[in-house]
Amino acid sequence: MTTDDSRYEAVTSRDARFDGEFFFAVATTGIYCRPSCPATTPKRPNVTFFPTAAAAQGAGFRACRRCRPDAVPGSADWNARADLVGRAMRLIGDGVVDREGVAGLAARLGYSARQVQRQLNAEVGAGPIALARAQRAHTARVLLQTTDLRAAEIAFAAGFASVRQFNDTIREIYALTPGELRATRPGSSSRFGSVPATDGAGGVPLRLAHRGPYAAAGIFDHLAARALTGIEEMTGERGDRTYRRTLRLPHGTGIAEVRESTGDGWLECRLHLGDLRDLTTATQRMRRLFDLDADPHAVAERLGAHPALAPLVARTPGLRAPGTSDVHELTVRAVLGRQVSVAAGRRLGSALVAAYGAPLQVPSGTLTRTFPDPATLAGAGLEELGMPAPRRATLRAVAAALADGRIGLDPGADRDRAEKELLDLPGVGPWTAGYVRMRALGDPDVLLTGDVAARTGMRRAGAEAVDAEAWRPWRTYAMHHFWSAAADGRRVAPA
Repeated sequence: MTTDDSRYEAVTSRDARFDGEFFFAVATTGIYCRPSCPATTPKRPNVTFFPTAAAAQGAGFRACRRCRPDAVPGSADWNARADLVGRAMRLIGDGVVDREGVAGLAARLGYSARQVQRQLNAEVGAGPIALARAQRAHTARVLLQTTDLRAAEIAFAAGFASVRQFNDTIREIYALTPGELRATRPGSSSRFGSVPATDGAGGVPLRLAHRGPYAAAGIFDHLAARALTGIEEMTGERGDRTYRRTLRLPHGTGIAEVRESTGDGWLECRLHLGDLRDLTTATQRMRRLFDLDADPHAVAERLGAHPALAPLVARTPGLRAPGTSDVHELTVRAVLGRQVSVAAGRRLGSALVAAYGAPLQVPSGTLTRTFPDPATLAGAGLEELGMPAPRRATLRAVAAALADGRIGLDPGADRDRAEKELLDLPGVGPWTAGYVRMRALGDPDVLLTGDVAARTGMRRAGAEAVDAEAWRPWRTYAMHHFWSAAADGRRVAPA
């Protein structure tokens, strides 16, 4: 969508592919919507376009109650972009502004607060405070409509500094009081928004929106094959599985449950949190794990133009690249799994959790621990794992670098710098550093040229690594197609 005229065409056709990529506001009604809003299409002279919901709110528009534009997937640009704005948007999504303020955000990015403010205003039409405020309002709406918590509890759980600020923001964005917004909670048949309310003991139910087709089976297969005893479990039959895992969050611990069967553009999720202030962070981390902000249409358009990849893309529409809910955990697991089979990596990871994972205060079924934190592993002997001494030394070195902050792997990390810093550690090679960049840092354009399974998939698909420049900026997804082809054991004839 490069022009306002093309954006208006998307609005006219109610094209859900662009939900979250931009928003439109209507001058005559004072509301803003997602492109797929089912309401009558407004006349072109009355429409203004905005890159973010926060920008529309800053211009004085309130959220549409019909299409719930605050519940859309995030823009795929923020994952693809490695510049200041992309990094800032990922950090804001993770709740950094709520926890550390604009100064903390700027410090993580390595820029002054003024530079960050200026760049965000220029690119997305809103500064970090406005973007965080829009996110807090969405979190508050979810809690109002899915729990029976008192408004004051919700205000602080969502990150507001006071009840007055909470009340004023809700009235400004939704043109309703918190009580009136709670009364509009959607029913189970609602296409947009969150699922019906339950009691607090049932956790917070969410609908995690995605755009386009979603190949859930592949990502659930990936998670099932690697699930570590004590922190993860997969239940149910293929096609109707539920993935459960423990979470280590800024204010406490939690448990997330995500169902494989997809709704009309969402995955059903339930979050059980020790502290509701972690709701925004936990939600964003599950979105990254399940790659829910991807743009499968853009990926398919680029990769499907390659003769060798075209049949793979056609066979698996909506393929996703799994991320992680914990960057430190993923980095440690990448070191453990280097040059061993998936099954062997799973055994090593499960042994690590059993020996060094922190017990949950209240276990839930087979979920009894959280993954060991880097500080614990940095000082551990690790003899229980039965690994050679050099590999144990590498694992301790990586954990120490994570624990003391020498390597920054938060959502806003500079990917090139993080990869270089990993490679400087003893025993960390290009495959491990690239794999961390792919999954922990969510880079959609990583090609692991030394990966044996990927090379097998390339041969079966009739592709060569020299073609990889044509796959940019989606080489990570090409890798997952080749891994899938290698696992299938079938040769897919080029189109």
